[in-house]
Amino acid sequence: MAQKTTTTQSGLSLDRLSPVAKVAIGAVFMALIGALYFIGFYTDVSSQIEGAQNRTLSLQSELSKAQASKEAYQKDLDEKTRREQLSREQKKILPDESETPAFLSAIQGVATVSGVNLTSWSPTEEIPQEFFAKVPMKLSLSGKFHQVAKFFYGVGQLDRIINVENIQIKKKASRQSEPRAEDVEVDVECLATAFRAVKAGEGAGTNPKRQQRGAPKQGGH
Repeated sequence: MAQKTTTTQSGLSLDRLSPVAKVAIGAVFMALIGALYFIGFYTDVSSQIEGAQNRTLSLQSELSKAQASKEAYQKDLDEKTRREQLSREQKKILPDESETPAFLSAIQGVATVSGVNLTSWSPTEEIPQEFFAKVPMKLSLSGKFHQVAKFFYGVGQLDRIINVENIQIKKKASRQSEPRAEDVEVDVECLATAFRAVKAGEGAGTNPKRQQRGAPKQGGH
């Protein structure tokens, strides 16, 4: 009986409140619920934003590292390409093999362009030096004097270093009493010497012909 009386009094106390007071109490109650919801929601969203920002920074750092690695790789690739190109150019000038067929082919090509007749050729023994080896070849050719001069000039323009030395020129007998200078025909014997690089670990040898130690000169006659 006492409990019923208390409940009735509580209900009567709420009923006694004015509508404005009831609205105010409801507003406070809703504000309290909203505040609790906002705090919980904001904290979760803030945590997500912070995590996203950290991931963004991490990805930017990884991207920067990847770009730096790409630039370093491209730089190494360009350097490798440059070195390979330089190596190919150097091997044209001073190969690391005798390449006698290529040597003879180059000589024959110059002879054809110059108009001389390459009558004979004879490769001789290599002459090892300290840093390179000589690859000599005896040549016999014939043609007009200006063609022979053009041949020697053409040999000097080849990519590979070739020296021409021990040149012996003999004038051919002519039916004309005094042929014009451009018509004078000659027989020539000479020694054309190419060079090759000595490979690592390859000894200079003990060949008794090792006399000249100077660097080879391109196109010397």
